Parts: sequence; structure tokens; C-alpha cells
Amino acid sequence: MSAATNRVAVLHGVNFDVLEKRDPDLYGGLSLAELEYRIGGWAGEFGLEPIFFQSNSEADFCGYLHRVSETADGAIVNAGAWSHYSRAIGDALAVDPVPTVEVHLSDVENREDWRKVSVFEGLVEAKICGKGVDGYREALELLAGRLGV
Repeated sequence: MSAATNRVAVLHGVNFDVLEKRDPDLYGGLSLAELEYRIGGWAGEFGLEPIFFQSNSEADFCGYLHRVSETADGAIVNAGAWSHYSRAIGDALAVDPVPTVEVHLSDVENREDWRKVSVFEGLVEAKICGKGVDGYREALELLAGRLGV
């Protein structure tokens, strides 16, 4: 890892490639490109360099997590529905850990019961949900503080 501690991997999971087609009341109506543009702007405000990754393949998502510290000093993970049931992704998060914040656009704590479960519990610095895109700004701020940027 380089001396700089400002690289943040922003991982998006299943169905984020069609984010703009999902219920705008729950997910904000932005495309993934628009979401990443906003995240990039906020990252710059905090002196962070975002590295974006999205996959609909659970295997690819796990593989990225296995090597996350090679390219990033911290991470924001929104694995979508996988957050609630993919023990494989939870285990992968522990393989090569960096300070990580779990983010959800919708308020998963006040939706279906199965969404209240997170396989990342105990592996992340914080869980931010129900704040829409602003949850990413909060996650970036937390990581900037944690990384001493």
C-alpha cells in the first residue's frame, strides 16, 4: 500500500447497473453513472480518491473483496440484496479487510424483515441507510476521518 491513505473503493452489487429503472421513491431515480458522479464530487471535498466497481456476479464481487487492500485504503459497500443473505460476500469482506462502511439508499431497517439482516454486521465501521445518495457523503466523511485524510 502506498503512503497515501486516500483511496476508497466504492462497490455496488446486484442491479445497480439498472438503478435508474428501480423504484425512484426507494432508490432515488439516478443512474449508476449519476450516482458515481456525485460520489466523486463528495470524495474530492474530503481529499479522497474513489475507485468504482459494480458487478451482478457474486463471484466477481467476492474476488474484488479478496484483493481490496491492493488498490484501496477504505471501502464503501452497497451490495444490494446480497447484503442481506450472501454469507460468501460477508466472508470475503473479512479476507483482506480495510475500513469499510455499509451503505443502503433505502431505509432497510423499515422495510421487509429479511432486509433488516446484514451479513456485514461486525465487519464494518458503520451502516448508513435511508439517507438516499447523501448516505454516501456521510460514509465518505466517516472514512476520511478514519483514514486521517
